[in-house]
Amino acid sequence: MKTALITGASVGIGAAFAKELASRKMDVVLVARSQDKLEQLAEQLRSQYNIKAYIIPQDLTQPGATQSVFDSISQQGLTIDLLINNAGFGDYGTFADRPLTKQVEMIQLNITALVELTHLFLNDMKKRRSGAIVNVASIAGYQPLPYCSVYAGTKAFVLNFTEALWAENKDSGVRLLVVCPGPTESNFFVAAEFPKTLSGVGQNYATAEEVVQDTLKALEKDFSTLVTGGFTNQFIVNLPRFFPRDTIVSLVEKQFKPKK
Repeated sequence: MKTALITGASVGIGAAFAKELASRKMDVVLVARSQDKLEQLAEQLRSQYNIKAYIIPQDLTQPGATQSVFDSISQQGLTIDLLINNAGFGDYGTFADRPLTKQVEMIQLNITALVELTHLFLNDMKKRRSGAIVNVASIAGYQPLPYCSVYAGTKAFVLNFTEALWAENKDSGVRLLVVCPGPTESNFFVAAEFPKTLSGVGQNYATAEEVVQDTLKALEKDFSTLVTGGFTNQFIVNLPRFFPRDTIVSLVEKQFKPKK
């Protein structure tokens, strides 16, 4: 039976990945900060789908956390066939006014931990000439996003990083995919401290389950990149191709500017 490792697995898209993969009879390794939520989800998956569910409570913003996760998996004799780097968070507000520690932790989680886990598990997958890695970015990675400047910057990195690795590894037997959801039903906007007037910015929310289904279909087809959410999100990510960058970022700034 194959095994998937999912970060940010306790809620939202991560939990939806865990449930869908368990329903497909994959064992799962669940990583997140909340031990209670992980234990509850793991027990649900074991009883409902008769699979093995392991938990690793870990704050991936901490130095050495990814190596600790890798070592824990190695010590248990597990082989990871699918890595889903889903853990991440955002923050809303004028950059200069937001806590610096939160911005640095965002970079640590959204970029550094993702890069480290990708490197650690990609090497094992290449040796076996099999495996897959899904990195979760966002449509925010396609353009600068005033008032979410660091978040959009991290997701732009994930987008470019993963597409480059997809090309590097086309003949390695390892598939890589970056998925870019739009607004999704989760606690993202609450955790990022978005004002209610801007949560979703007028767009329809996709469900986490829809994002997961679309992602797994794209992975089977060996796509490098997936933008979920239909025509609206496709329009958003392609808009910068047709207008000067100053124009685009000025329009986005007006849309995301705090309402008085």
